[in-house]
Amino acid sequence: MSTEQNPLSRSYERDLSKLSPFEIKNELIALAQQDARKSSATFLNAGRGNPNWIAATPREAFFLLGSWAVSECRRVYTAEPGIAGIPSPQGAGERLREFIKNNADSEAGKFLEKAYNYMTGTLGADPDELAHEWAEGIIGDQYPTPVRILKYTEAAVQPYLAQEMGNHAAGGGKDYDLFATEGGTAAMCYIFDSLQVNHLVNKGDKIALMTPIFTPYLEIPELDRYGFDVEKISANPVDADGYHYWQYSDEELDKLRDPKVKLLCLINPSNPPSYRLSDHDMERLVDIVRKDNPNLIIVTDDVYGTFAKDFKSLMYILPYNTLCVYSFSKYFGATGWRLAVVALNKKNVCDDLLASLSEADKKDLLKRYGSLTTDVPGLRFIDRMAADSRAVALNHTAGLSLPQQTQMSFFALNSLLDTDNRYKTEMQKMITDRLEALWSTTGFKLLSDPLRVGYYSEIDMMVWAKKIYGDDFAAWLAKAHNPLDVTMRLAAETAVVVLNGSGFDGPDWSIRTSEANLNEADYLKIGTKIRQILDEYHTEYTSK
Repeated sequence: MSTEQNPLSRSYERDLSKLSPFEIKNELIALAQQDARKSSATFLNAGRGNPNWIAATPREAFFLLGSWAVSECRRVYTAEPGIAGIPSPQGAGERLREFIKNNADSEAGKFLEKAYNYMTGTLGADPDELAHEWAEGIIGDQYPTPVRILKYTEAAVQPYLAQEMGNHAAGGGKDYDLFATEGGTAAMCYIFDSLQVNHLVNKGDKIALMTPIFTPYLEIPELDRYGFDVEKISANPVDADGYHYWQYSDEELDKLRDPKVKLLCLINPSNPPSYRLSDHDMERLVDIVRKDNPNLIIVTDDVYGTFAKDFKSLMYILPYNTLCVYSFSKYFGATGWRLAVVALNKKNVCDDLLASLSEADKKDLLKRYGSLTTDVPGLRFIDRMAADSRAVALNHTAGLSLPQQTQMSFFALNSLLDTDNRYKTEMQKMITDRLEALWSTTGFKLLSDPLRVGYYSEIDMMVWAKKIYGDDFAAWLAKAHNPLDVTMRLAAETAVVVLNGSGFDGPDWSIRTSEANLNEADYLKIGTKIRQILDEYHTEYTSK
């Protein structure tokens, strides 16, 4: 192996550090698997945040409902070889109730009974309409209609968001419109695209990112088609004792008072380091918007909100200004389902900014959306997003697939029916136990903090280099090694994959671990290996 190919050479590490951490991950996995093959080490991937659990009951109900839906098709028409009709709404509610009664002894049947009763009772769904939507949803025999989201999928997800995102007011979330998307990543793409094509955030405009943040939020604005001027609002500084607290100073937040900042993007709780936004910081944001930047568009990505205690989203703190992206992927172990929604208050800044556009911009948009409606000025931003997701011309075939929306409904109902919060309590405990296991073997101090969620952990090796071995050692380490060396050594020497925190605009010497995808005992091993590498650096330092 040449010097350039040596994974632990400074030049190779320097070249890799230019890549997204999710691209570096592929190299780290290869190194870790190679080490696992040639040693007794076990390959441990704590890099990507893909959960190693699933929510089983709503899936069992989904598949049980599928058998009923097929019988509904065969009831309408059946022929050889294996041909059936499509579900009929007439009397579907009664037939579904009879099916549920016949399966009342199974967990899936019990869930379907509770879900059906909740939808028809608490939410007032028409029995035949609901049963028909579920039947067609499982079968997937139609284009999504409405294209933005199905009627009863929206009805189920609205109160779910209200419950989990901290809205305890009456109304059950009905003051929000939803757009169902192919995961949170698709939602990000659609939001950026629609903001730009509707002249709400133009090329060269200033936007702000609250960092550290999920890498695509850093990378998308740099693409030539957007070319945004990015202002970073950083939570990286340490306190007087040298510890990270992962919140935002008033000075950093006050950058948003500049009305030239058109858009703010954040992840709450953060990814990494997995802390929810403090009440002080949210109050500061409210003050900034109300006093200085009333037209600020805020995109909050709240996928980890369900893992936080007493969580409240900015979508309910600043409802007029905020679009919320919520993905079902992590909480329900469903990254492969690609399920998310964009939530936008019915009274929102985007629609009002559209109304105040110049005549030239309005004329441009009249041409863009004129094939959809005779009232383009009245076309709401969230409906424009749905159309833009299919280049407008294919709006009639837009929308998240029916089976995906049906499973999304069942995930939402799973939480709405869990009045004792048993599922949430277990999820939060699992994450906390893994986090504590990781830190217990590093020898590093995990400070008590009610804002910490723990889905990820961002460990700044330079902080602990100073705390444990002193400033002189830390200064030497910064010169002697590339920051990426920690992640590379963990992969090449111990078969452990973590991601470099710098790729998320975190501290240069930080590493990001996910507490979602390994068992508790594995995090004990990872913590031990992280500390081992720091100690080996010190041995090298003392022998120089």
